[in-house]
Amino acid sequence: MAADTPRAEMKKTLGLTGVTVNAMALIAPGAFLWITYQIQAAQSLPGSGESTALDILPGILFALVLAFLTALSYSELARVYPEAGTGSCYYFAERSFLDKENRAHHRWARPTKLVTGWAAHLFYWVYPGVMVSFMAILVAYVLSQFGLEIGTLGQLVIAGLFSIVVGYIAIRGVTGSTTTALVINVVQLVTLVGFSILAISYRFVNPDQATFVHDGAASVVLPHSLFGMLAQSTIAILILVGFESATAFGAEAKNAKRDVPRAVILALVIQGLFAYVIEYFAAGFSLSNKLVGTGADGATLSGLDAAVASSAPIGDLIRQIGDTMLGGLGFPIAIVVAITVALAILGTTLSAMNTGVRVTYAIAQDQEMPSVLGALHGRYATPHWAVGVMVVVSAIIGMAGTLSVVTLTGITLASNFGTFVLYALTCFIAFNAFVSRKDFSFVKHGIVPILGLVANITMLVTIFAMGFVGGGDAATESYIALAFAGVWGLVAVGYVVTRRPAARRQPAVETRSA
Repeated sequence: MAADTPRAEMKKTLGLTGVTVNAMALIAPGAFLWITYQIQAAQSLPGSGESTALDILPGILFALVLAFLTALSYSELARVYPEAGTGSCYYFAERSFLDKENRAHHRWARPTKLVTGWAAHLFYWVYPGVMVSFMAILVAYVLSQFGLEIGTLGQLVIAGLFSIVVGYIAIRGVTGSTTTALVINVVQLVTLVGFSILAISYRFVNPDQATFVHDGAASVVLPHSLFGMLAQSTIAILILVGFESATAFGAEAKNAKRDVPRAVILALVIQGLFAYVIEYFAAGFSLSNKLVGTGADGATLSGLDAAVASSAPIGDLIRQIGDTMLGGLGFPIAIVVAITVALAILGTTLSAMNTGVRVTYAIAQDQEMPSVLGALHGRYATPHWAVGVMVVVSAIIGMAGTLSVVTLTGITLASNFGTFVLYALTCFIAFNAFVSRKDFSFVKHGIVPILGLVANITMLVTIFAMGFVGGGDAATESYIALAFAGVWGLVAVGYVVTRRPAARRQPAVETRSA
C-alpha cells in the first residue's frame, strides 16, 4: 500500500434519531417477550421451589431502576468525553485516570481500560452468537407450525447463514444498518401495540368467561413478594441491556456531545420503560385458564403451567386470543408476530455486532488487539476485518447454542457476566471521572454511579448464586459461563503479555475502489 494512500475515515452521518434507533435495536422488547417469557414463567426460588411467575412485571420495573442508574453514568461520560469516538467505555476508562492532576493515578489507566475492554468483548462478541441461536430456534419453530420439522443439521445451517447475512449488512456501513434498525423498530413497536390492545381488550370483553391468572391490573403491577420480585429482576435485567451501545457511535454522530448522551436515555425510555411495561402488562393481564398446553407426561395444563410447558407461550397466547376475538385468525396472527420477532432478532444481532466491532476498532488502534481489526473498508468506512471475524465467532457460538438448552443458557450467562462487569466498571469509572472535577454533582456523579456499581455487582452475584444453589443443569450452566469467561480472559491477557511493545498509531486502512 502506497504511503500517500488516503486514509478511510468513519463518516459523521448520524443524528439523534440514528444513534437512538441503533441502541433501541439492541434492546428489542418484541424479541425478548417471545424468547424469555417461558423462562420467566418457569422461574422458582432455589430451595423452596416457590414460583415467582406472578412477579414478572414488578421484576422488570425493579430492573429498570437499576438500568437507569447505569444509563445515567454512561450518559454523563458521553457528555464530557464526546471525542471518545468508537471507544465508548474503553476510552472512558482510560481518560478517567489520565485526566487526574495527580500523576500517580495515571498508572491505573491501562489496566482499567484493558479489563473494561475484556468485559466489553465478552458482552458484545458473545451476545450476537446467542442471538444467532435464538434465530435458528425461532425459524425451526415457525416451520414446524407448517409441518416442516427442522433437525439439528438444519438449525446449524440456519445459524451459519444468518450470521453471514448480519455481517453483510454490518460491512455495508452504519447508514444501511440504521435504516434497517429504524424499519425493524417501527414494525416491532406497531406490532407490540397491536398485541397489547388485543390482549387487554380480551380481558375486558372476556368472551370465553375465562378465569385469569391475575385478579386485576394491580396484581400484575404490584409485587407479591420481595424475593419473587428480586428473583424475576435477575432475568429482567438481562433483557434490558443495550442502551449503552449508543456511546460506540460517537465517531459517526454529527453532534456526539449533544446526541449520544440523549440517545442512551431515550433508547431505555422508549424500549424499556414504554414498550416492555405495556407488553408485559398486557400479557400478564390476559393470561387465563383458556391458554392450554400439554406437559411432558401428556397431562393437559392451563394458565401459567401451560406457559411453562410451551416453547413459545406468547405465540400460543396470541393464537388463543386471536381465535376468540378475531374469528379464528389466531394462527396467521401468531405467524405474523413470529416474523416480526425474527426481524427484531436481526436488529438486535446487527446492533450488537456494530457496537462490538467499533469497540474492537478502538482497542486495535492502541495495538492492544491485532492491528488488522482496526482496518477500515475504503468504501464503506467500516472495520470489515473485525466484522468478518465476528461473523465466524457468532456462527460458531450460535451453532453450539442450538445443540442443547444447557449450552445455550451457559453461553448466555457468559455474555451476561461480561455485561454486569462492564456496567459495574462503567459506574465506577463515572464516579472516578467526576469526583475530581469542578462540575461534580453529589447526586448525579456520586450517589447514582455508586448505587449502579452496587446494583450491578449484586445482580451478578445473585444470578450465579441462584444457579449454584439450584444445582443440576442450573449449576452446569453457571460453570459453563465462568469457564467461558475465564478462557476469554486468558486469551486477552495472553495477547497483551506476549505482543511486541509498540507506540500507538492510527489504524491500518485498506482502500477499495468505490
